Amino acid sequence: MKQPRAWQRMLSGRRLDLLDPTPVDIEIEDIAHGLAFVARWNGQTRGDYAYSVAEHCLLVEEIYGRLVPQALAKWRLAALLHDAPEYVIGDMISPVKAAVGPGYGQLDDRLATAIHIRFGLPAKVPVTVKQKIKRADKVSAWLEATQIAGFEITEANRFFGKPKPEVTEGLTIRLRPPVEVRAAYTARHAELLAQL
Repeated sequence: MKQPRAWQRMLSGRRLDLLDPTPVDIEIEDIAHGLAFVARWNGQTRGDYAYSVAEHCLLVEEIYGRLVPQALAKWRLAALLHDAPEYVIGDMISPVKAAVGPGYGQLDDRLATAIHIRFGLPAKVPVTVKQKIKRADKVSAWLEATQIAGFEITEANRFFGKPKPEVTEGLTIRLRPPVEVRAAYTARHAELLAQL
């Protein structure tokens, strides 16, 4: 029986094997492009543009910097790349991930490992760093929920935890065309790489 195709051709020309990804097939332009066109919240957000995973990752990296002001550039880069695998596997809301089971997480982990190695990060981010990035991710989700996804504050507090006001002060969700978000993501990636 013929095996189903498990690779995707990227705009860079790379052929990324989703079941066995290698760092040499990872390009930041592909990641930025894909994430700029993947909608968070399954597109169920207010505004004239979808709120993209790329925009979310930029926000998470900024929040991570607030939570860990002395963070090394490599960990800020890890925060920026925390959802990078979604450039090829899409963004699944948590209830769907739970229904799909562990297969999704394993695919995500393999892609994340290849992405980390490609950009000079450890294959696995230390647990303490990962926990802080996850905290920044939850703060971002709270902001998104209350500003563009229609959640009441009490409901968002219940699902994502109530963030400290000093962490969210002045942060407003930005909805931009994909081309602008792609450029911003690529530029931030370059800034952080230059600091390594």
